[in-house]
Amino acid sequence: MGAPEAGTLTEAFEGERRGLFAHAYRMLGAYHEAEDVVQDTYVRALRGWENFERRSSVRTWLYRIATNVCLTLIEGRGRRTFSSGLDSDDLGPWLEPFPTDPLDLVTARESVRLAFVAGLQHLAPRQRAVLLLREVLAFSAAETGEVLGMSVPDVKSALQRARARLAEAAPARDDVLDASSPRARALLARYMAAWEASDADAFREVLRADASIEPVGSPASYTGRAACLAFATPAMGAAGDWRMVATEANGQPAAVAWLGGEPYGVAVLMIAEDGIMAITLFGDPELAKIFVPTG
Repeated sequence: MGAPEAGTLTEAFEGERRGLFAHAYRMLGAYHEAEDVVQDTYVRALRGWENFERRSSVRTWLYRIATNVCLTLIEGRGRRTFSSGLDSDDLGPWLEPFPTDPLDLVTARESVRLAFVAGLQHLAPRQRAVLLLREVLAFSAAETGEVLGMSVPDVKSALQRARARLAEAAPARDDVLDASSPRARALLARYMAAWEASDADAFREVLRADASIEPVGSPASYTGRAACLAFATPAMGAAGDWRMVATEANGQPAAVAWLGGEPYGVAVLMIAEDGIMAITLFGDPELAKIFVPTG
């Protein structure tokens, strides 16, 4: 029997593209690297398609390629600084926010929340892969072993260790509101209005007493309402300096920000009924352009 038509691969790949992208993002915590992984996966799949013997499903095969591309990237990374709230010496790169479409069920909000993705970076790479394949993508232990070249007992052992480590590293979900919640949308709107009006009092009113601000890539983070205000108030400038647009990132409420008319970055909020619990700041103009391409 001859090799399957390449068009069959392309069709299968396009059906899995969003899932592969989300998987690579969870593995790496980096939006741009995840894009590269998806492209690399397709190129490698095309090269290997003629020899693909269909001993597994095309889906399993594609995720095996993508997962191994991610593992190779992780192994090749130098020691790079992570956000200050994550106290591990061997983490990957800084987190980048993930633009989520509320209608896109593939990227299931809970599995791309910043706290979850950040917690994943504490896991050994293969433990991370096992947990994602088993618990997010619902691969069987046998399929997971096939993807990673592991025995079923080894997969089960790695999953147990990954669950335990993630429980230690990732903060509890607590009473976090979904981005679609009316209360979350209202607090996001008040947050943006406070910054656009340079109104520190209005900003104070939306923060919980235990709120935190983490500027990703900074050596410092700020915990408690007073510390948050001391950090943020000088940056608020004059009314009109900031312009913000509401969006959703990692399944959480977020604001894309411009300062002085120029793209500035993205703020991702963790919100509860009684106020904003945490603000993660990504000061990257290129990310602003990704979330709102027209600026």
